[in-house]
Amino acid sequence: MRTHAQAVVIGGGLIGCSILYHLTKHGWSDVVLFERDELTSGSTWHAAANIHGLHDSTNISRLQHYTMALYKELEKETGQGCGIFQPGSLYLAQTEAREHQLRLQEAKARRYKMNFYEVDRAEAERLHPLVDFDGIRCIMYEPEGGNVDPSGVTAAYAAGARQRGAEIHRFTAVTGTEQQPDGSWIVRTTKGDVRTQWVVNAAGLWAREVGAMAGLALPLIPTEHQYFVTETIPEIASMGRRLPSVADRDGEYYLRQEGLGLLIGAYERAMKFWAEDGTPQDFGHELFPDDLERIEENMMRAIARVPAVGAAGVKTVINGPMIWSPDSAALFGPVPELRNYFCCAGIIPGFSQSGGLGRLAAEWMIEGEPTLDMFGWDLARFGHWAGKAFVKARVQDQYSHRFKIHFPNEERAAGRPVRTRPAYSMQKENGAVFGLNFGWEHPLWFSIDGEPREETIGFTRQNWWHPVGREARMLRDHVGIIDISNFAKYEVKGPGAEAWLNALFANKIPSRVGRSCLTPLIGKRGGIAGDFTVTKLAEDEYRVFGSGMAERYHQRFFKMLPLPEGTTFRSLTENMCGFNVAGPKSRAVLQRLTNDDLTTASFPFMASRRITVAGLDVIALRVSFTGDLGWELYCEEKDQTALYNALLDAARQEGGGPVGSRALMSLRVEKGYGSWGREYSPEYWPQEVKFDRLIKMDKGDFLNRDAYAALASKPARDELIMISIEAKDADATGGEPIFLPDGTPVGQVTSGAYGYHVGMSLALGYVKAGSVKSGDAVTVAILGRPHNAVLLERPPFDPDGKRLRA
Repeated sequence: MRTHAQAVVIGGGLIGCSILYHLTKHGWSDVVLFERDELTSGSTWHAAANIHGLHDSTNISRLQHYTMALYKELEKETGQGCGIFQPGSLYLAQTEAREHQLRLQEAKARRYKMNFYEVDRAEAERLHPLVDFDGIRCIMYEPEGGNVDPSGVTAAYAAGARQRGAEIHRFTAVTGTEQQPDGSWIVRTTKGDVRTQWVVNAAGLWAREVGAMAGLALPLIPTEHQYFVTETIPEIASMGRRLPSVADRDGEYYLRQEGLGLLIGAYERAMKFWAEDGTPQDFGHELFPDDLERIEENMMRAIARVPAVGAAGVKTVINGPMIWSPDSAALFGPVPELRNYFCCAGIIPGFSQSGGLGRLAAEWMIEGEPTLDMFGWDLARFGHWAGKAFVKARVQDQYSHRFKIHFPNEERAAGRPVRTRPAYSMQKENGAVFGLNFGWEHPLWFSIDGEPREETIGFTRQNWWHPVGREARMLRDHVGIIDISNFAKYEVKGPGAEAWLNALFANKIPSRVGRSCLTPLIGKRGGIAGDFTVTKLAEDEYRVFGSGMAERYHQRFFKMLPLPEGTTFRSLTENMCGFNVAGPKSRAVLQRLTNDDLTTASFPFMASRRITVAGLDVIALRVSFTGDLGWELYCEEKDQTALYNALLDAARQEGGGPVGSRALMSLRVEKGYGSWGREYSPEYWPQEVKFDRLIKMDKGDFLNRDAYAALASKPARDELIMISIEAKDADATGGEPIFLPDGTPVGQVTSGAYGYHVGMSLALGYVKAGSVKSGDAVTVAILGRPHNAVLLERPPFDPDGKRLRA
């Protein structure tokens, strides 16, 4: 057994073997995998192993299509069969909402040249004559859908890794992982120790236990999951071909052929947790007792749709464990608090995603960054606040509503509230409807004068559309107070503060007290890893403001540069709160509460200083994400309620009031402002997001400068654009494809909202560079249907920035 390795993978299931294989495929041969039992122990061996390509997330669709194509390549490369069956998959819509979802996915498939399209009932009956299609509104077909053999795929990954030099040690338990001062790790096993550059936790059902060895508390919990296989069905035995699988998500079951019978699985409402306090170390290939009564309602719906199921006997019942994250997406990526510790756990449709996850994991470890933006699956999306009670509540909700549509802007209540600030109760009394942002409750909108207190969900405009419009117009006409406490807030202090910030960010950091700048953070491949506001408050003292949901994600970048001696960096996000006072009367509101001079001559745009507001000490920045005249005010957490009360009282005297984040979305889209995680992403180059003007190559070295320099002179591949859409009952929200009038795909929406002040349905997005120009007509696939749109030359609100700088 090796005593040194470039990477040690812990866990010999599907995902661990895929990561091992892809590490070798990307050039690392000095890699080792340890499995406590036999390969496929845990969740892999009993999986239904269905494969499908389409997902609501475009990048996950790309990842899944890569995986599906890889299996045939694996067979050729290794000689190990993967048991691939691809008779296709039928997707059924019983409801209007499901039809919207499927049509949007079909539009995305056309955009990305994926094989997914609508078929009529006659064709569907030809493909699967056992299905009763009564009551079905829409049928989509994916020809490459199907299933694989769990053991065969895992063995093929293992064989491919071994062929490239990897070692695999079965029946070798890992007993400890110890970080060394130089960043390497000692992995202790029952057969000896290995020193390694990277540790990879792909331990599946035991990921929590393996994580605990390194001091990690991973937000995961296992559940039971059942499917059954019928006896031979005569109609199938006489068919002479394999039937496509059926995704009847409105019926809350899945169904595919297995042998000469059918396999039916369900995610039942009466779900059952398992091993809440830890997965038993001696668990391997065991199953739980059958409990078909728990999925009886799902079974009856399957029988109604495929009557042959009801006439067939049950041959086999599989009731085994699977481990879930709070949102049912993978916990993926390097752990920000540790050096060289990679996690890939909590994967549910693993056989659709194993290859893509393995490839991206190898890219991340070897090249420093994956080629796809994976923030939606990055384990950094959860923080210390995601405790056991939250995880359990969210997993229960995810499992029991596995096939429920995730609607745009939907906020699920399970496990909340987790983190609240002092003004929470006051906001609730004022009619706030809350959303969740990195564990924090924050106001989405405020209900007044008999408006609904709970929001509906769907693809079309919902019951919050009018209240949000009222708030947006109030701010544009008068003034609004927006709680921005969930922004990430950092303090950098000491003699090396300016030099460290200049080495981190791409723009020149202000050298004068009282000045601020906007700056991008450059990723390993030269893209946009973040956007920040940096302000100099005093000599050797700076404040940095960024995306709150990305705070843990950005820790990775902050830790890449050692702090100069005597200089400190700390997060103030939990200690400070903030409000944006914005609108044409924002100056009048603040002037009621402070003796400081707020005139433009004294307090210009992008200036900052410490001032007193309503007798409270605050940090004031002359910026506003609304694109309007405004200030951001930051105070100590203990002063939040007092400051909020004072601001609201003064705002109401000027015709204003509280404004939530939904209105902020509308306001920033009207202005054409992008946001990180939507318009700004490591996948996009600075010149594509119009951030190249903020990169100062003459200031000296900064993080990933060489990566940007290598692409700075290259023409943009895509262009960030703004469009106005002819939409009456639904607006774009993000992800909708953009087509030329002749149907040629040219791009996709990244953000969308109705612009209440300008009276337009608007969207930001990317189109292929040179494909269209301002004034050109395009269509946007809202609800999967083409909606006429036109490219705008300039933002419809304050394009010259006169109000912003007034």
